[in-house]
Amino acid sequence: MLGFDTATDDTVVVATNGGELVFERILPPGDRRPVHSQALLDLIERAAGELGGWESVERIAVGVGPGTFTGIRIGVATAAGLAASAGVEVTGVPTLAALARSIGEASGSDRVMPLIDARRGEVFGGLHDGRGEPLEEPFACGPEDLAGRLMEHGRNGGAPVPGGSGAIRFRDELLLAGLEVEPAGSPVHRLTGRPFCDLGAAAGQTGPESLKPLYLRVPDAQLWLERDRKSDD
Repeated sequence: MLGFDTATDDTVVVATNGGELVFERILPPGDRRPVHSQALLDLIERAAGELGGWESVERIAVGVGPGTFTGIRIGVATAAGLAASAGVEVTGVPTLAALARSIGEASGSDRVMPLIDARRGEVFGGLHDGRGEPLEEPFACGPEDLAGRLMEHGRNGGAPVPGGSGAIRFRDELLLAGLEVEPAGSPVHRLTGRPFCDLGAAAGQTGPESLKPLYLRVPDAQLWLERDRKSDD
């Protein structure tokens, strides 16, 4: 398995062989900008090399979001092109599911809330179990709605463990609401690579139809275009 994700600001590339991790690199943004365009293909080639070359790759798993519009497009297009040229299977993995699995492994909790900073004062999120299985539909919301969702889930047992860039972004607001959130730097906030391979290996659907991006809201560029049209009128 070879997996990667560019839906968030981090560039994540991973490879597993027989379920064993043989390659994992997570590159943070440089100068506040993701390095997907500069680093992704090189990391993928290195990951494939650790598996013995492209002839040893059986399936590619790619994160399909939610996240940044440009990042998702880079990941999906790269996965589709590599799968076609190498003649291997490809499957899409929700980035929230992979983050949920990372949070579950770091916290040991069976109920987690992966949260990705969506900017515009919002996060992308959704309740999952600790293995990455979704327990509700994904959403985009602001901090007040997010706190309410977490407290509501907490009424049916312990509150789910929030993690990811969105949890860091709104940590102060969640703490003021009486919720527990690990500080920045905690492993519960780190999107790791292994879940993409694990979830990708278990995926029942493969092929281009499995690569449908999960956006959750209208891209910024479309909002700007609509704003400019209204100003022209």
